[in-house]
This record gives sequence, C-alpha cells and structure tokens, in this order.
Amino acid sequence: MPDEIEEIRQKKLDKMIAGSSSGAPSNEFPDAPVKVTDSDFEKFIGRYENVVVDCWAPWCAPCRVLSTTIDTMAKEHKGKIVFGKLNTDENFETASKFGIMSIPTLLYFRKGDLVSKTIGALPRDAIEEHIQSLKS
Repeated sequence: MPDEIEEIRQKKLDKMIAGSSSGAPSNEFPDAPVKVTDSDFEKFIGRYENVVVDCWAPWCAPCRVLSTTIDTMAKEHKGKIVFGKLNTDENFETASKFGIMSIPTLLYFRKGDLVSKTIGALPRDAIEEHIQSLKS
C-alpha cells in the first residue's frame, strides 16, 4: 500500500512540474469561448497570456453572426489564445470600464493588458490581423 501511495504522489508531482514549465497546461486551455462576468473578468484576462473578449448582447444580430466565427477560432487557437464572451447587458461595470458603446466589440489582451480593440462584426481575416498584435 505505501508503494501505491508513493507512486500516485510521484505522478501528481510530475504532472505539476510539467504544467508549471509552460504556463497553463494545454488541457486547461478551453476550446470554446468562456463566459466572463464583472466579478471574474480581471482574473480571466490575467490567467492566460493571450485573451480575446467578445463583448455582445443576446438581442444583437451582428453579435450572433460574429459568435460562430469566435467559436471556430477558439477551437483553432486552443493553447495559444483564449476567447471569452462578456454579455454587456448583464455586466455593465466591465463594459463601462472599457468604454463599450457599440457591440459587438472585441477586446484583445496580452498578459492582462489591453493591446487592441475592434468594433463591429469584422470578417475573420481582420480579426486574425488583430490577433497578431497579441504576439508582438
């Protein structure tokens, strides 16, 4: 029995060490947009190196159009960029802090700092160009 416990302990330790060397382990990177709120926004943008937050509302038709693009990009950029979704109707504090006056608005963060902002249901190519700003 003590050998089994030691084996389990060693496996957990190895897993922790492997995860700490590259930031968040890839299995901790979501492959779909994460719902964020006023209460967890700062923690969310600080947890990952590269973050894109989609500021939207359920009644907004362009937001719904952009949503499918964001869903696809979240899968394709898994492990590199994490996408979040902030409902501006329910999270006025954060929307106000970032001056969100029109939706959809995308906020691009690197290491918790806002590096770019786009407004409107942009084509995917335009969004990819702004994502490049996260890498520089």
